[in-house]
Amino acid sequence: MATYEDFTIDQGSDLALQIELVEPDGSIKNLNGYTVSAKMKKTFRSTAADTVEFTSIVADPAESGVATISLTNTQTDALSSRGRYVYDVELSYIGADGETIVERVLEGKIKVNPSVTR
Repeated sequence: MATYEDFTIDQGSDLALQIELVEPDGSIKNLNGYTVSAKMKKTFRSTAADTVEFTSIVADPAESGVATISLTNTQTDALSSRGRYVYDVELSYIGADGETIVERVLEGKIKVNPSVTR
């Protein structure tokens, strides 16, 4: 089950968030073989054209259990400062049977603080 976390983005600023992942027993999650992806939308029903994709990476070394998601200042400048967005972060890997396994690890809402200097 994903962790729920709301946060705020400053419009026109670069953003980078580190996500430290742990197993249910509290040990660090080994991210070897995993990929991470993250997207945000105005609503859950927004079209693909209205989707903002974060640059998402597994930090090196993968055994540290850290993933980073980021947006450039150009991407955040294009965000509407009205209302909120929804987002989620997913991990995926190829299982023993060759099938892709996807796990949502983080989700929530994003508020955008408007920028004066644009």
